[in-house]
Amino acid sequence: MLWTSWLVLLLCWAATGDELQADERSGAPAEVRADSRRQRTPPPVEPLDFGFVPAAVYDTHAYYEPGPVGILFHMVHAFLYVIQPNPFPKDLIVKVIQQNMGGIKIEEWRKPENVVLLLQWIYYEAGFLICATVGIVFIVLIPIVGTCFCVCRCCENCGGEMHQRQRKNTDCQRGFYTASLITTSIFIIVGVFIAYAANHNVSAQIKSTRRFINTNMRDLRTFANNTPSQIEYLTAQYATAKNKVLSDLDNIGPLLGGRIHSQLEKQVVPSLDTALRMAGAMRETKEALENVSSSLEVLQEGTGKLQASLSGERASLSNTLSDPACTNGAVSHTCNTIRSTLSQLGVSADYSKLPDVSHALENVNIVLKTDLSNIVQKGYSSFNDTPKLVKEQTKNIVSALPRVKGMLDKIGTEITSFSKMFPVEASLANFTIFLNDGQKKIEAYYPQIDQMDFYRWIGCVAVLCMVVLILAFNILGLLCGTCGYDKQATPTTRGCLSNTGGNLLMAGVGFTFIFAWVLMAIVTTLFVVGGNVEKLMCEPLANRQLFKIIDTPFLVHPNKKNFLPGMLFQNPNIDLTLGGMYRECYENNGLYHALQLETMFNINSFLNRTVYNKDLSKVFDSVQVDLQDITLLEQAGRDNLINFANSGVGHIDYEAYMAEVNRGVTTVDLLSFSTDLEAQADQLPRGALENALKGHASSIRQIHREQVVPLEQAMSTLSQSIKQLQRTSSDLPVKVTNILSAIDAAEYLITHNASHVVKQETKGYIESLVGYFKQYTEWVKNSLTAEVAQCKPISNIVDSMEIVACSFIIDSVNTFWFGLGCCSILLIPSIIFSVKLAKYYRRMDTEDVFEE
Repeated sequence: MLWTSWLVLLLCWAATGDELQADERSGAPAEVRADSRRQRTPPPVEPLDFGFVPAAVYDTHAYYEPGPVGILFHMVHAFLYVIQPNPFPKDLIVKVIQQNMGGIKIEEWRKPENVVLLLQWIYYEAGFLICATVGIVFIVLIPIVGTCFCVCRCCENCGGEMHQRQRKNTDCQRGFYTASLITTSIFIIVGVFIAYAANHNVSAQIKSTRRFINTNMRDLRTFANNTPSQIEYLTAQYATAKNKVLSDLDNIGPLLGGRIHSQLEKQVVPSLDTALRMAGAMRETKEALENVSSSLEVLQEGTGKLQASLSGERASLSNTLSDPACTNGAVSHTCNTIRSTLSQLGVSADYSKLPDVSHALENVNIVLKTDLSNIVQKGYSSFNDTPKLVKEQTKNIVSALPRVKGMLDKIGTEITSFSKMFPVEASLANFTIFLNDGQKKIEAYYPQIDQMDFYRWIGCVAVLCMVVLILAFNILGLLCGTCGYDKQATPTTRGCLSNTGGNLLMAGVGFTFIFAWVLMAIVTTLFVVGGNVEKLMCEPLANRQLFKIIDTPFLVHPNKKNFLPGMLFQNPNIDLTLGGMYRECYENNGLYHALQLETMFNINSFLNRTVYNKDLSKVFDSVQVDLQDITLLEQAGRDNLINFANSGVGHIDYEAYMAEVNRGVTTVDLLSFSTDLEAQADQLPRGALENALKGHASSIRQIHREQVVPLEQAMSTLSQSIKQLQRTSSDLPVKVTNILSAIDAAEYLITHNASHVVKQETKGYIESLVGYFKQYTEWVKNSLTAEVAQCKPISNIVDSMEIVACSFIIDSVNTFWFGLGCCSILLIPSIIFSVKLAKYYRRMDTEDVFEE
């Protein structure tokens, strides 16, 4: 077990420091823990790719499918269940072992508790004891009965008298005895075939046993050869974490500065965004004021011209309606209707009363002489230079990079040195040599095993030949007797062939008495041994109840809790069980996890000195980042915002503007008026008056097209601009005050609370660096649990032993005695039917004579 100990010591170095981390958490000050809960959650550490541990491929498939002979195995298992239906006596076996650890003493069994155990054992073995008793009685009685039967027949009794009485049902009796003997012989033949199949199965599985041995040995060699390379791979992957840490240290400016920038931007960027939006609002205000000024000028000039045009058209239309033709009774009503609408031809809005916005526009132009957008962009740029500023102020960290690299290289050297403290490779090489020598020694026994198996096969065949010999006499007797039987012949005149058949049947009876007790002795011995092995070893091993016995606490010694760790590590208090180890190996987990080696080796001190190196944290104690040089908004920008708030945009009479805009350009829609005028003209008789009125309608449309439409467009522009100015000027001083307050708060955060943010983010940055090492140790732990030194070969050995011992040998042995036992039992009716039937085939000395 020396190589195992070395392997265990090497594997344990890379387990994660769960206890260490727990100690660190429990040892942290309470206020720090409370503060960490108030802080934001640090960003997740970038996952590292450590690749895949070189996997071992094992060849053994510990599985056995018996094929057709499995039907016989199931039949025997069912028979044994009938004989022994009791559950596995785990508690009984444990008590027996615990009470007889010092050796079995006869006088000890007189104690009441031992008597109770004995009675419980007898109750459990009742089925086997009854069957064994029946077998022993059979063994004893068959020679005695055979001897008595022979003596009795020699005295012409027990059917020995060569005289046959004539009965009317003679043919019926002969047919019955013949059919019964044939049936019995057939069942005996079936039993012989069952026993022979079991005997042949043992020899056939010898080659499979060799295959199991070879593949298990090969898997153990694979295990021994792959484990050093797997451990070397674990140690080599430390470089992945180390290189990532060095890379992050080399880029401390973008990384740490980015973390600080990310923490501050939640308050800084929104304040600058509002200032930038206000700069855009200034430009929009200027454009809106210019639109108002130009639109107002257009409207004032246009409404004057429109008023003159509409007045002229109204006077002209009035003169037309003064035509004598309008005095006609049929036309006068239409002319009067048109005359009554002449007052609608006029301008509705009066833009000359609206206030001028030139003063506000002049103030806004003065404000826009200062480029607020550029000032805000300078604030953005100053804040975005945080990573660069951090890089400039952390040059001491970059200069210390060689020293940090030296520390990390030292850690790697310590890990490599620790992995080489134990001669694992040499031990595993010796283990490989041991396996090779062991396999050669096992293979040297193959000829002897083959020879022993041949002798065993010959012995079993010889036993079966006893039954075959009896069957041969029975079959030949039946053939000769049946073929030579003559119904016309009297008992004293039977032919030679018939007589020979009777004699052969009696010879079969004689050999049955000679061999039956030997066969039953073999059957009883194999039944008692094979049946108990099946019930007490194979079945508990198959359902793992046997492991529970071995894993019973304090089984071997009152002061030693567990057997397996006491044997492997001389520490029986470790909670390691054979069943648990088997399950872990069956799932192909690592030997480190299967043996629970983490309970034996405390590697926290090693991790404290190596992977979790506190000197790395000291490098960051001197980190001082000053962000007071960051200016978000210059004084010119502040003055610009204040001047914009006082530009007078908010004092414009927007309600007066909206009132005039909503009134429209003209009192009536000129297009509708002209359409109505044409309709009324159409009602007049054709002539000069009709044409004149239609001419006036056309003139009114032209006025609408040339003068009203441009005024409506100008009025629309004026309306949109007024609404925009109204939105912008709404609570403008309050908006500016809020922007300045937000910027002041952000600058206060940078100038006064930056040190706290820097410490917080520096701590998070260090935690991210340490997180790489934690990832490494966690990966090592997971690899040791599931990938390194996978112990599937150990469970394969147990499963292979179960297959060879139980499926190959015990099942075949049990099937052999089952078939042979059936033959032995059936020999008793065979004796009876053969004796009865021989009377009808043998030539008698006397016979019954009937005189007329």
